[in-house]
Amino acid sequence: MSEALNPETPEAVLDDAADEAGEEEPIKQRKNGLYPGVSDELAENMKSGWADTELRGLTPIAQAEYTAARRAALSARFPGERLVIPAGNLKTRSNDTEYPFRASVEYAYLTGNLTEDGVLVLEPTISADVNGGHKATIYLLPRSDRENGEFWLSGQGELWVGRRHSLTEAEQLYGIPASDVRELAGKLREATGPVRVVRGYDAGIEAALTDKVTAERDEELRVFLSEARLIKDDFEAGELQKAVDSTARGFEDVVKVLDKAEATSERYIEGTFFLRARVEGNDIGYGSICAAGPHACTLHWVRNDGPVRSGDLLLLDAGVETHTLYTADVTRTLPVNGRYSEIQKKIYDAVYEAQEAGIAAVQPGAKYRDFHDAAQRVLAEKLVEWGLVEGPVERVLELGLQRRWTLHGTGHMLGMDVHDCAAARTETYVDSTLEPGMCLTVEPGLYFQADDLTVPEEYRGIGVRIEDDILVTEDGNRNLSAGLPRRSDEVEAWMAALKS
Repeated sequence: MSEALNPETPEAVLDDAADEAGEEEPIKQRKNGLYPGVSDELAENMKSGWADTELRGLTPIAQAEYTAARRAALSARFPGERLVIPAGNLKTRSNDTEYPFRASVEYAYLTGNLTEDGVLVLEPTISADVNGGHKATIYLLPRSDRENGEFWLSGQGELWVGRRHSLTEAEQLYGIPASDVRELAGKLREATGPVRVVRGYDAGIEAALTDKVTAERDEELRVFLSEARLIKDDFEAGELQKAVDSTARGFEDVVKVLDKAEATSERYIEGTFFLRARVEGNDIGYGSICAAGPHACTLHWVRNDGPVRSGDLLLLDAGVETHTLYTADVTRTLPVNGRYSEIQKKIYDAVYEAQEAGIAAVQPGAKYRDFHDAAQRVLAEKLVEWGLVEGPVERVLELGLQRRWTLHGTGHMLGMDVHDCAAARTETYVDSTLEPGMCLTVEPGLYFQADDLTVPEEYRGIGVRIEDDILVTEDGNRNLSAGLPRRSDEVEAWMAALKS
């Protein structure tokens, strides 16, 4: 990686250089065009000779009409209040390198913009018929300035990290008036009237609002934006299907290279799926779980550094995140050699039966908890049938005895976060009823730890989970990941076809 001439803005660099030289007027250095280590001639040369690359007549992004409707709903909920929703900033990974940036879900949901340092502000208007009672402005970093040298001297300049959209281009793309974000903090400090901000993403913006906001009021804003995502619009449903379809292709990729994974480790599986995610999407939606053998009994096994052995099962829990930040979340438990052993098939088929019961319970008007209860009942019945826990089944469920081997809930909401809508209130989420447009996972599992002496030895070290992404519809549900086989015999036939 090349080292930037200076990691700071040209203005800051010039001021520092002047201070070191004992200059009392650093602005004089700027006017003379003196950059540390840069000649006047080069500095002047870099200002000119560049073609006009402004993009004109841009088509709005596909979700622009949907983001407008989402902002209108937000405006209606908080009339007369200034609302501030930041995208967030780059985070340091180590020294002078940063993690890849991912915009805050709240900001991306309301704008469709995914660049760092952006901020959406909804200013209350006098006329209630203007933009739902608010005027929306998206504050962004404009294109690098060719006059002050930022575009080539700063580590965040255009020649270092790539071209940013101009503010005019941004307005065309997102359908929102755009302004320079570097002016926003000052405006917010001077602002009067009630303000709410989504916290945790931009410390500078929060500092500018310190004496104007309260944690309780800001939490109400965060909760509203989380609950707004409980029901997906048509655009979101389409993006989730894209994510699932790419994920299915990623699973196919993995099956085709299981022999290479056997020769190396679970990391080969992780890398193979990641390639599909980066080629077809933005990234993986969460850390891929590539758990072979007894690692499948560790629910969030993301070290992915263990061996892959013929005769063992591979629990692959992974999801592609689309370019618009919607993620799939799919799990299949696959026999590494392509065939389930008798005990593996017994456990797998029990989980499949539980998942079938869970999916059938996903219906509009049903209680959110119904699909979990349906799946848990089947698993409890199997554990009693196998003699691993004393019945009757009602007793097992009442005391939660099955949880020694089932461990987790049977699903969660899915969307721009893999565990979407996490800030929603209990009464609007887990204690609610299902509505068309909700999207959730159904993912029962059985996990027999390698050191569990309460089960026969043949069970130990076997972990099975099957997970699909289910969209609630007007008349039932749609399994977005139905293209990936689930039944044990179908899985074996699918794997054989891919390996042939």
